[in-house]
Amino acid sequence: MQQVFALIDCNSFYCSCERICLPALKHKPVVVLSNNDGCVIARTAEVKALGIPMGAPYFKVRDQLRAGGVVVRSSNYTLYADISNRVMRTIRDMVPGIEVYSVDECWADLTGIADLDGLGRQVRARLLRDIGMPVGVGISTTKTLAKLANWASKKWPATGGVVDLTDPARQAKLLRIAPVDEVWGIGRRLAPQLQALGIETAWDLAHFDVATLRKQFGVTLERTARELRGVSCLDFNEGPPPKQAICLSKMFGEKLEDLAPIREALATYVTRAAEKLRSQQSLCGAIQVSIKTQIHNPELPRYSNAQTVALPVPTDDTRDILAPALRALDAIYRAGFAYSKCSILLMDLSQRGEVTADLFAPAARAGGDRVMAALDAINKREGAGTLRLGRVPVDPWWGMKREMKSQCFTTRWDEVIGVRG
Repeated sequence: MQQVFALIDCNSFYCSCERICLPALKHKPVVVLSNNDGCVIARTAEVKALGIPMGAPYFKVRDQLRAGGVVVRSSNYTLYADISNRVMRTIRDMVPGIEVYSVDECWADLTGIADLDGLGRQVRARLLRDIGMPVGVGISTTKTLAKLANWASKKWPATGGVVDLTDPARQAKLLRIAPVDEVWGIGRRLAPQLQALGIETAWDLAHFDVATLRKQFGVTLERTARELRGVSCLDFNEGPPPKQAICLSKMFGEKLEDLAPIREALATYVTRAAEKLRSQQSLCGAIQVSIKTQIHNPELPRYSNAQTVALPVPTDDTRDILAPALRALDAIYRAGFAYSKCSILLMDLSQRGEVTADLFAPAARAGGDRVMAALDAINKREGAGTLRLGRVPVDPWWGMKREMKSQCFTTRWDEVIGVRG
């Protein structure tokens, strides 16, 4: 039986989340800004029509947004994560299996489904009815073709947001009109190189000599071309593979010169990184701590440094990661600089149960597993940060600037929308 994939992708996800919780925004142009309200990371169709590019620095387009009546929101990742979980749960209830690809899209296994178009429209209708989330659904026999079908579902509204591309004749028609830079994995950098070879459309790429593609661009592009021909090279994975490294890195809301608040920031990032480590059942064997100043003001002195530390034994205990991380920070910190960012990178990851015990290594912290399990369980039930290490502040003054952030409507009782009868 031929495998069938669907790619279900939310439309302007961050903006759609804002509209779900504030219905007054439904027909208004909306943008969402990145950390510290730096640049545009999500736009509704109305904003795209104004010519506001993705990634535009907010200070450069502020006046244009104001003139266009655009509603501006700071990023609200707590809200977005909760709505993403609701979307994925709903899809999981309707299809045989899903592979979560990102916060706003997933693959669905539709192998053996008789009415593919009908199921796609049912999924789309239910997400819109139950959650308020508009999506596009692309269906085909390979992941790359399904991704292209999803692009078509959004490109042409007449499709109703669903495109079934399992029929070879329909595949050929779309491949001939789809620009090569709309093919999954091509992007703006690779497209000019392909166009120089006469590859302008997805059809051209699909029928280009695969040996030449492999020689000049590598096996990944060869697989892409084969997938466009209908040869499945990418499997369906219900469980994503564990990450090989985990990094937490954020810009401060203010430039920091003193060591104390930078230590607080590092403790906050280590705590979150360790939570991610435990969630994928991994242990960490080494860490890297880095700090740097801003690079945009040439009048201020610049400095950056990093230190890597091998841990005595692989661990997922926040306390056993934080202590050496703070020592590393103390070693690389230099007074007299205005720091803008610090990072923690967890490296040399291994899965629980796969680590060979070292006879001469220090003994693991007694009861550490139970303490971390209780910590995670309480924070999952009561909300992130309910129980935390003493070094992690509740509401740090150095945190991200999010002056236009909406409420956490779905996760905090004190921010739930009130309705008057």
